[in-house]
Amino acid sequence: MTLGEEIASAFERFAQRPAILEAAGQRTYGELAQSVHARVRACNELGLKPGDRVAGFLPNSPEFLELYLACVLANLVFVPLNTRLSALELKGILSAAQPKVLALMDSPQAELQSALALWEGQTTLLRLDADGPESLAPNSVAPSSLADPGELPAQLYFTSGTTGRAKGVPLSHGNVLAHAQAALQEFQLTATDVWGHFAPMFHLADAWACFAISLAGGAHCFLDSFEAPACFARIEQHGVTVTNLVPTMLQRMVGEPGKQSRATKSMRMILSGGAPIAPELVRRVQERFDCEYVQTYGLTETSPFLTVSLLDDSLRQLDEQQRFFYASRTGRPFGGIELRLVDQNSAPVPADGSSVGEIQARGPWVFSGYWNDLQATQEAFDGDWFRTGDLATRESRGFFQIVDRRKDIILSGGETVYSTEVENALYTHQLVQSAAVFPIEDETWGELVAAAIVRAPQEGKRQLLLPELIAHCRLFLASYKLPRVVYFVDEFPLTGSGKIQKRLLRERCLDLPGERLPS
Repeated sequence: MTLGEEIASAFERFAQRPAILEAAGQRTYGELAQSVHARVRACNELGLKPGDRVAGFLPNSPEFLELYLACVLANLVFVPLNTRLSALELKGILSAAQPKVLALMDSPQAELQSALALWEGQTTLLRLDADGPESLAPNSVAPSSLADPGELPAQLYFTSGTTGRAKGVPLSHGNVLAHAQAALQEFQLTATDVWGHFAPMFHLADAWACFAISLAGGAHCFLDSFEAPACFARIEQHGVTVTNLVPTMLQRMVGEPGKQSRATKSMRMILSGGAPIAPELVRRVQERFDCEYVQTYGLTETSPFLTVSLLDDSLRQLDEQQRFFYASRTGRPFGGIELRLVDQNSAPVPADGSSVGEIQARGPWVFSGYWNDLQATQEAFDGDWFRTGDLATRESRGFFQIVDRRKDIILSGGETVYSTEVENALYTHQLVQSAAVFPIEDETWGELVAAAIVRAPQEGKRQLLLPELIAHCRLFLASYKLPRVVYFVDEFPLTGSGKIQKRLLRERCLDLPGERLPS
């Protein structure tokens, strides 16, 4: 069956089960189907045809879910827009995607208005509030029929651009369906699950669940803007059983006062993805949520998951410390994906837990190339293997551990320093709330290890100072890996998905004096 046929089948099989949970009540899958079909009709009445792009500038909401599903049924290409982008960034995406329709919940915000003025392209604004397509008769609409919709793009995402120009990533119907089916099996999703859409739905850290949870017949609940107290409240109110949060969100959750054990008693699994996470933060998450913790890793180009730290029966028999070792690692291959670890000459790297290579991937949910960018596509593949750009080790049981992005390696005095290793050491200090490590130029050493630190809220505690921080890091790091320059800042610049924008953070820090470790 195709993705559209699977969605239509889920609407029918789970027609009486709850699909949408809100403060005002709940809607069944039968009622969700009516809303989705109404949105398909609205698109049809605008003259849209299979392959046309529909952009969405939307908060987390039932309407966002409906548009995802409606575009699949109508064979339209959905372009989720990051609502935190600047006008120039939005203009670049609109120019690349050329959407026929731009869906929103209200009048365009200032940044979006500016982007539309700068773009000077033509698009139809479609309001999804009370004046939108739900006012149309919700007649049932069958999926648009195509000879082979599997390779047709279902979604067009634009990479966050944390290190440069954003690129368009089209994911086909086949990519999305294969990933959803793998997620059903890996996470044992069922109709009794309630998914919390707490991470941004415009990002694949959450968006994949729009399909996987719907195919399972589970329920969806939403948080339009992430705040830790509101997140705990949603979990308790709607009995959320599983969700996926990026590490910056988890930091806020574990930093919230109180144990929140009553609020999270419904949780059976919490996933972390979107960025590397320090083992110390994993330990805090496990203590706070008291449910199974699963680390995930992937990219927009891979729909997104490539690895998952779920333990098999043999690993569950290990002692607590050994179980934590595996649960807090990047993970083993997700579903039926093929992964390999290779050096710069594409030669295999041994699975000895210490040799570093680049992760490359191929499989049914790996994209086939960037949107209208042949050069970037050619650079992204080694034959039929997708180059992730992520460096990792792999141990004998097949578990990977990310050590750095290739572009984030620090070369200091002829030694290689991986920023993730230094960040993990920094996070073990109780007064470090957030940490990011990056290189700065130095005439003597070539590059120096620099760190930006957000101190944890003091609440009567002593203030963290550089000598104490460095003394603590010496317990974990060789001398050449220690941060030589530390910037204490109030907050980090984040992408819309919650990742730290290291390039922008580094630029800001270079304008600050910083505190230097004596030579």
